Amino acid sequence: MSFRPRLRAASILLTLALGISAAFGQTESWSPGREKGRQSVLIPSPDPAVQMRTELFRPPGDGPFPLVVINHGSTQNEMQRARMQTPVFLDIARFFVARGYAVAVPQRPGHGATGGPYLEGQTGGCQNVDYFASGQRTADSIAAAIAFMIRQPFVKPNGVIVVGQSAGGWGALALASRNPPEVQAIVNFAGGRGGRVKDQPNNNCAPDRLVAAAGRFGATARIPSLWLYTENDSYFAPTLSSRLAAAYRDAGGTVEFRLLPAFGNDGHDLSRGKGGIDVWRPLVEQFLSEERARPAQTRGRPRDDKRTEFR
Repeated sequence: MSFRPRLRAASILLTLALGISAAFGQTESWSPGREKGRQSVLIPSPDPAVQMRTELFRPPGDGPFPLVVINHGSTQNEMQRARMQTPVFLDIARFFVARGYAVAVPQRPGHGATGGPYLEGQTGGCQNVDYFASGQRTADSIAAAIAFMIRQPFVKPNGVIVVGQSAGGWGALALASRNPPEVQAIVNFAGGRGGRVKDQPNNNCAPDRLVAAAGRFGATARIPSLWLYTENDSYFAPTLSSRLAAAYRDAGGTVEFRLLPAFGNDGHDLSRGKGGIDVWRPLVEQFLSEERARPAQTRGRPRDDKRTEFR
């Protein structure tokens, strides 16, 4: 995969200083079979020495478009992180582009082609793991991507939707705890950390600490969030995902929690598994429709109907 020289580190720093980006002025040349309106770019990360490899999708036209940032999962295995492919989430990207959104899918530091230090490590072993801190470090990368993208002339400065899967969903909830004013809603696909210790299904590292961290996020989060989990998620089983949602809600967070039927061999892959879009699309459409229908002055505030579980 090639990247334009003007997107190299020096150009990115100049871009940030000017608050604009010529690199986004037009799409790259398309090879046969490549998604139209898609280009590969570099954007800043929380580490000044590391640029995040990012897949960018745009609708036709000049915009400005509302922004969606999609965030991938992670692993504590260093070798697996190094081999991680650039995330795409093509079904989710196409879903939002068809509805007039620009979509950015950054690969965070410590993963795949982005490289650099891993900023989200879970230190202390299962006895003292700090899931709150690891989520906030993921949120730092998401926030960096948003801050850069909303400075681009084809992106609106508000109405951002943050989507995350697994560790990316956990980071999205951590970001929600900060209530960034430009973020309108969160869509969390199977968010969490510490799943499948030693690659064993339903073997979560310190689940009580994970639930406690969800409560800490919810204590300050006021951005509407849709949570999508499945009955056969091998990382976050229904008993655990329900506890996470309850802790977040009881602390004050706004949650629409959907526990869905089993999907494929492992429901943890619902967000990008074959046929998954047929399951999540109507739920996401309904959630977004309800959020758009709310008066502008109340968006980002808790809804009165804090729904927590649907089967």
